[in-house]
Amino acid sequence: MVARSSRRSLRCEARKVALLGAGGGIGQPLALLLKMNKFVTELALYDIVGVAGVAADLSHCNTPVKVTAFTGPEELAGCLSGADLVVIPAGVPRKPGMTRDDLFNTNAGIVQALVQAAGKNCPQAVLEIITNPVNSTVPIAAETLKAMGVYDPKKVIGVTSLDVVRANTFVAEARGLDMKDVDVPVIGGHAGATILPLLSQTTPAVTFTEAEKKAMTEKIQNAGTVVVEAKAGKGSATLSMAYAAARMAESTLLGLNGEPNIYECAFVQSEVVADVPYFASKVLLGPHGVAKVMGLGELDAFETAALQSMLPQLKAEIQKGVDFAKNAKVAA
Repeated sequence: MVARSSRRSLRCEARKVALLGAGGGIGQPLALLLKMNKFVTELALYDIVGVAGVAADLSHCNTPVKVTAFTGPEELAGCLSGADLVVIPAGVPRKPGMTRDDLFNTNAGIVQALVQAAGKNCPQAVLEIITNPVNSTVPIAAETLKAMGVYDPKKVIGVTSLDVVRANTFVAEARGLDMKDVDVPVIGGHAGATILPLLSQTTPAVTFTEAEKKAMTEKIQNAGTVVVEAKAGKGSATLSMAYAAARMAESTLLGLNGEPNIYECAFVQSEVVADVPYFASKVLLGPHGVAKVMGLGELDAFETAALQSMLPQLKAEIQKGVDFAKNAKVAA
């Protein structure tokens, strides 16, 4: 698991979380998990259709989190007003045969519109982007907020925690370890070869042969595709993504509450790798979002080669997002 202090924050400030895309395959289970989170005071659900029913259903769960519903663009401002954390899973999912990048044409515009609304209505909120392709949608979010004059790199986070969750699960299973004790850092991006688990830095320490490293790395990289194909056109990884996003949201809220030593891997503005403006690595979360972007540590030869090999793809996907945002008009 991610290194955290042994105590939990006693100071639970009132926190409003806005969930954009709450009626979808990720949004609904994520809404349930957030309704169960003791650090959330108000959960504002937004989608273009069907969200009122989700809110009504959730409101019957006997936790103190207040649930509100907002439907359609005309109600989006009300959803976002006063939010401390905005989580965005909105968009279309992958289908068999599709890569995450295939989602770009549809999801890029969705993310930009939602981020514009957040920039207007809750510019101080932390934004967590789940919508794929994350390697492109995070740069879209950043460039959109820059154009609006409200960009803060500490507050724009691409959610890659599912890659860590998968790595932890697969390594624990392979080595017979207790899953709650395993932590595998995952760096790079959130698509195919850009997903690089640092098996050499696993806690507790484990060893793999070169063949095992290659097989395990590919298993982690391709895990999302396995789920897409298994669902046979009926969705992508929704439940595990909701679980991983809820973990990231809780860590972010702990950081906002001043809890020390809260670390997660995330795709953020970064100087960790030269000439790569956004990169996933371990980050320290704090009262204003990302408090510190951590370095990569020592990579073994396999990881070093894999990192160099992925960079052209990662840079191209980042640039695709930057170009989209710069060529699109930001709403006044």
